[in-house]
Amino acid sequence: MAGKEEKHNSGQGNSELMRQYTESPEMQQQLYRKTLWVVVFSQILGGAGLAAGVTVGALLAQDMFGDASFAGIPTALFTLGSAGGAYLVGKLSQKFGRRPGLAAGFFIGGAGAVGVILSAVADNIVMLLISLLFYGAGTATNLLSRYAGTDLASSKQRGKAISIAMVATTFGAFAGPNLVGVMGRFAESISIPALAGPFILAAAAYFTAALVLFLFLRPDPLLVAQAVANKKELDDKVLNKSAADIPAINSRGVFLGATVMVITQIVMVAIMTMTPVHMGNHGHSLSAVGMVISIHITAMYLPSLLTGVLVDKIGRTAMVIAAGATLLSAGTVAALAPGGSLPMLVLALALLGLGWNFGLISGTALIVDSTLPEARAKTQGTVDVLVALSGAAGGMLSGMVVAGYSFSTLSFGGGFLALLLIPVVVWSLGHSNAKTARSS
Repeated sequence: MAGKEEKHNSGQGNSELMRQYTESPEMQQQLYRKTLWVVVFSQILGGAGLAAGVTVGALLAQDMFGDASFAGIPTALFTLGSAGGAYLVGKLSQKFGRRPGLAAGFFIGGAGAVGVILSAVADNIVMLLISLLFYGAGTATNLLSRYAGTDLASSKQRGKAISIAMVATTFGAFAGPNLVGVMGRFAESISIPALAGPFILAAAAYFTAALVLFLFLRPDPLLVAQAVANKKELDDKVLNKSAADIPAINSRGVFLGATVMVITQIVMVAIMTMTPVHMGNHGHSLSAVGMVISIHITAMYLPSLLTGVLVDKIGRTAMVIAAGATLLSAGTVAALAPGGSLPMLVLALALLGLGWNFGLISGTALIVDSTLPEARAKTQGTVDVLVALSGAAGGMLSGMVVAGYSFSTLSFGGGFLALLLIPVVVWSLGHSNAKTARSS
């Protein structure tokens, strides 16, 4: 009886807290700012975790398989795993809130990183492949965390909120690849293969991120946003406003945002995956590979603050076009760069990261614009599943293309694929203009 009464009182307390938030825009803004701080800290940790697989995943597979044509498999697998992770985190978040969903995703990713370490020690390829799938859940969660900051953001704050979450990833993502040598030596000192060393860092980072989110992401921003939306809907019905009839999902806007993120993900993953192998074939050291990848990841996240402002100020579609042009430039430079030219490879991978940044933030903003809280987390998770699957395809095919043709062919193909973003945007603008004309 005492347990039931305590649970009942706890439920009443939660209901009272939600009522206070729904009636106080000031409390909503305070929670918005607090959520951003929690997300920022978890993103720093998540960035360090994801950098391990990006930097040495292909090299570890090449070493264990003994064949460069399999080098794209790790990226494909942990990206495929991130698809499952995105679906799981999206479902959990929609039903129970961001806190349990994101914490579970990072925990699974940490477990996967531990599995990679054990498989390297045992030289067990089957265990490696399975572990990479679980490791991918951390990658998905790191990306899905960006949505948590937008739950209580206004339409004019969304680009900035996404960018703050993403720029935080820069700190961990930049440090991760630059610690490859240090973690490799540490791993060897405890009888673990050097290439598995970065996954020790990944495991610690993902487990800590899970703990931070579980302990501090309270009250849950998505649950508060849902309560605010429900109150607004009831108020609109009382006042007989048509706003209450707005659908929870704008399918065309979701399609546009998803297409933008899918194309940018394919291009980025394909070229990035094979760059370490391409550099290794031309005599570059592991430290040089780590530097190039760290610059690439920095370019993926560090410009986010500026990108977020541009997305809010000049619009989503303008930044989508910028993404296509930048990715084309990246592919062209990578294709034409001599294999031994470190500066040219740095430039190509920096442009690749920047183009991905433009595409991801503008696409994310389009998804948030096109959904209401009652369907937002589930839709976001579903879209990120598509993004992850496209990345898995890009990673898997990249090794085959390079083995069958060349790194230049892969780079040129990726650059021209990015040009598809421009007709997609033109189609979207044409539809919007036609719809406006019909309504006027």
